[in-house]
Formats: sequence, structure tokens, C-alpha cells
Amino acid sequence: MLEKLRKVLGRRNDRNVACFVDGPNMLRKELGVDLDKVKKKLEKFGKIKIARVFMDQYASDKLVEAVTNQGFEAVIVPSDVDVALAVDATATMFNENIDSIAVVSRDSDFKPLLTKAKALGKETIVVGVEPDFSAALKNTADEVVNLKE
Repeated sequence: MLEKLRKVLGRRNDRNVACFVDGPNMLRKELGVDLDKVKKKLEKFGKIKIARVFMDQYASDKLVEAVTNQGFEAVIVPSDVDVALAVDATATMFNENIDSIAVVSRDSDFKPLLTKAKALGKETIVVGVEPDFSAALKNTADEVVNLKE
């Protein structure tokens, strides 16, 4: 069904992607996640129209600057990062100009988000890395990108 949808909508280059990054989960030194690599991997699915990294109030100024310099919008939230990301991504599902919702996380908490996006006709992409890359998250998404591959 997804393949049929792609043919109707045209090449992936004609598609628009919204990317939401779970900063506290992914931007850890031990994981070595490179946001430029995330962008390059997602560009295979279409043009990135929205690129946001959600971080908590403890994010350093240096990290916020690095995120911004890599072309992402830094979203600082004083409370639960997962909730803020999910609310923003859910609102974006209703944007007719967005074809794909990409979540960059290892956290299974975003499974309902991906399920809802699919129900609304959006292609879903999850980008993550081991260790602890949620099997539930990977099994829910239409496309899975492992940054270490």
C-alpha cells in the first residue's frame, strides 16, 4: 500500500519530511549521534521541512548552539521533553504539506505517536541507535534508520 502511495505522490524528492529529535535520549556523548548524519539519512525520504531538537532546561548553551549551527531548531522545554515532542509532532500530522513524520529516538514512548501518524496517512520513520533502540518503535515505523549502519 505504501508503495502505491509513493507512486501516486511521485518520487521521494517531492515529499516533505518533519523531523523531531529526542535530545536527552539521543544527544549523549556515549552514543556519538551526529545531526548532520541524521539529516543526510532522512534526505533519502524527501525534503526536510521541519527539523527540531527537543531539549530540557539543563541543555548547555554550547549544545544549543551546536544544534542550531547544524540547521535544527532548538526547542527548550521546562518539563517533559517526550510530551512536548509528541504534542508538536501530533499537530504536524495535520499539516497537509508534510508527508512523513520522522522521530529520532530510541524510546518506545513514541510508539503511539507513530501509530497515529500512520492512521492519518503519514509515512513514519524512526531513526535511532543501539544500545536500547526499542524493538516496539522499530516494528511500528514504516522505515527504520539505524545510524550505526
